Amino acid sequence: MASELRAAATPGAVIFGRSRALRPTGKVLPEHARTHNRALVLQTLYSAGAQSRADVARETGLTRVTISDLVADLIAEGLVIELGQREDVRPGKPATLIDVDREAFHIIGVDLSEHEVFRGAVVGLDSQIIDRDEVCRDGATGESAVLLVEALVERLLARTSTPVLGIGIGSPGVVDPHGVVRSAPNLGWSDVALQARLAARFALPVHVANDANVAVLAEHGSSDQDDLLLVKVGHGVGAGLIIGGRPVVGGGFAAGEIGHVVVGTDGGPRCACGRDGCLEAWVAAPRLTAQLAELGGTGAAASARDDILREAGRRLGIVLAPVVGALNLSEVVLSGPAQLLDGVFHEAAVDTLRKRTMTEFNRDLRLRMSEQAEDIVLRGAAVMVLSGQLGVT
Repeated sequence: MASELRAAATPGAVIFGRSRALRPTGKVLPEHARTHNRALVLQTLYSAGAQSRADVARETGLTRVTISDLVADLIAEGLVIELGQREDVRPGKPATLIDVDREAFHIIGVDLSEHEVFRGAVVGLDSQIIDRDEVCRDGATGESAVLLVEALVERLLARTSTPVLGIGIGSPGVVDPHGVVRSAPNLGWSDVALQARLAARFALPVHVANDANVAVLAEHGSSDQDDLLLVKVGHGVGAGLIIGGRPVVGGGFAAGEIGHVVVGTDGGPRCACGRDGCLEAWVAAPRLTAQLAELGGTGAAASARDDILREAGRRLGIVLAPVVGALNLSEVVLSGPAQLLDGVFHEAAVDTLRKRTMTEFNRDLRLRMSEQAEDIVLRGAAVMVLSGQLGVT
């Protein structure tokens, strides 16, 4: 079964390849038809739940003969199950309901974006967290960090006896469509072929992408917006972007790398990259946490705390304003520590965005906190595997 699934995952299934829509929406050319239509059937069942074969034919526009053939194959692969006859009063023979077998596989999701730990989870096909684990990073970089990732994946695989559909990993830094981490300074990685290495080690499909790009997949699944910008604030600052239902990665695979955009011309705190005033130096969670920890517990300290968070939110708004204006976005999502980003920080970012964009075009602009909390990358990693292996989200 695992070999059949690996065979089905062609290079065209790379979710962060160029111009690939997250969800199949209709029929395609004959030479691509079977793979596409297979994903179309799975997406219909995954989204709508139990349906009859006739229901799926009507929803997809495919013929009943094609649906019958595709469903037979999917049942044989263990991806679809028959649930029995429909219990309603209709003329003719009662239809047999089918659905994706949501208990058939688990997914391993891994989040490498945190400063102190690497986190992972066993995730169900409906993105529910089944079990979780983590390893302390202890400042590990380079090969030592890669070995920690391998150890975490091995521990997670030991926590499930259900077949694993694949492994999804959200990594900081610039990651190409083949899962090579081109640059992740915080981990000391340069041109690390993480996807190929883990696939060879565990003999499973592996998908690796930038952590913010992975996070936006989870947010997109709970949003009704086809255009969405997610800003992830953690050890660094990055953004994931979906336009017209398609992830945007850029020509150099670095779309959303806003952390090292210099904000303003007034200098600012020194960044790890050696420049002054990068967005990451203003906004990254460890920086803000350290600044706030230096304050005492007096009323003056509370005022100073608000000033620090307000200025950080303003700097984020300055960076986001031209992006929002250029793309005419209606929704921007913040993901990160709520104790830092909610409240004063959020208010300052919204105020700056509104002041720096044209009101008549952005009157409906909404900047909100993600509801996915700390599991956003883990859930997004599961979405990445689902889309890459089965073509569904």
